[in-house]
Amino acid sequence: MLRILGRPTHACDGISRRDLLSVGGLSLFGLGLPQWLAARETSAIQPGSAKSVILLNLFGGPPHMDMFDLKPHAPANVRGEFQPIDTALPGVQICELLPQTAQIMDRMTLIRTYSHKYNSHNPYNVLTGFDGGQDRENYFAKRTDHPGMGAICQYLDIGADDVPRYVMMPAFPGYSQSLRRAGPYGGYLGSQYDPLFTVCDPTFDRKSTGDYDPSIALGAPVLPSLGALPDISVNRLDRRRTLLQQVDDSTAAIDNTRKTRTMNHFQSKVFELLTSSKTRGAFDLSQETDDTRDQYGRNLWGSSILIARRLVEAGSTFITVHWEAKGANHWDLHGNNFKMCRSHLPQLDQLTATLILDLEQRGLLDSTLVVIMGEMGRSPRINAQAGRDHWPQCGFALLAGGGVRRGMVLGATDAQAAYPTERPVSAGDMAATIYQLLGIDPNLTVDNLNGRPIHIHHGGVPVWEIIG
Repeated sequence: MLRILGRPTHACDGISRRDLLSVGGLSLFGLGLPQWLAARETSAIQPGSAKSVILLNLFGGPPHMDMFDLKPHAPANVRGEFQPIDTALPGVQICELLPQTAQIMDRMTLIRTYSHKYNSHNPYNVLTGFDGGQDRENYFAKRTDHPGMGAICQYLDIGADDVPRYVMMPAFPGYSQSLRRAGPYGGYLGSQYDPLFTVCDPTFDRKSTGDYDPSIALGAPVLPSLGALPDISVNRLDRRRTLLQQVDDSTAAIDNTRKTRTMNHFQSKVFELLTSSKTRGAFDLSQETDDTRDQYGRNLWGSSILIARRLVEAGSTFITVHWEAKGANHWDLHGNNFKMCRSHLPQLDQLTATLILDLEQRGLLDSTLVVIMGEMGRSPRINAQAGRDHWPQCGFALLAGGGVRRGMVLGATDAQAAYPTERPVSAGDMAATIYQLLGIDPNLTVDNLNGRPIHIHHGGVPVWEIIG
């Protein structure tokens, strides 16, 4: 949690300055400084087909051979328990537990060959495009990390300035919020480019007995100012002008410097965004009809995706939903793979089809890129615990809208869905594709902490075949 430096004195209303500036999301709204806006002048940004991105990260590694690349003729210890069904895309079959998604496959592009060598349990490769690290070095977020794609968008000052541009729901990636996984942060660009992390306190439809006994998470993410900070009420936050006056002395010694003027503006903007009716309105699901709530699913993931759609309508640029919570709400399926899938896949199926059709009906699909993927796939062979193990060599990505071709399957795998046989797509390729669709030059470089220019594509190139 960010703490803006200052003396640990107390404001006149009893709120400590330290507590006041500890809002989980206070570092999490990008404000383009003049030197960073120079990227516009060098044509790093052009109008893109996508104005917004909704990225659903299936944390842990979803089993591609049980979802979008079934091998019904493989041996029993490979093919698993699920049957393939036809889709709206002739000749393409997917899992029987995804019937609603099957009906809209003609609106989507499926990449069957997301492939890399980075075997680590964090969303680092998904959110940054970098897959050259090691688990022991990259498991926990640190200042030297590469920035997430949403952080790059903030760095380039892309999007509306009256709503949070980069949002991650339902909370920060971390094993039930006990650690902070690498991936979503500003990294060496600075914490001011971190996302707004919402918070959640879900309930569950039943008590889970372990890591592979799934229960359905219920509830919805909320803004940190509303749920995470009991000492700062909404009314107190609404008195932002008074509060800002109370923290002015923390930077008085260097008040005339550009850095200080920028920070004062940053603080003011943060409070303005957190307390604006537009931001709060995007998170107010009571404005949706019961029918819409039911269509998305009244679970944590359906609610998060519905809020993501509302954020798109409000003007947010990059929204990530990270599927990881207690009650075995994850996709790291080392055990009980098929029972876990029977719980997870119907939820995923419902929210995927509803989101795509809802965006289409509202005229937002062409300008909103939807990406559904995980950091890896799963091993072809079923283990002794009826699970599948880590397998970064092959996974999937499902995309729709935002300039992506409709009704396309890219790549093919061998008889056991173990390795790509044609057109592997790297993490860098995926990032470069998303940047390209957003109108960001994937060849752009940003300096790391040593002043070394780093390409934001991390060696990848856009997957031109899927760009319409």
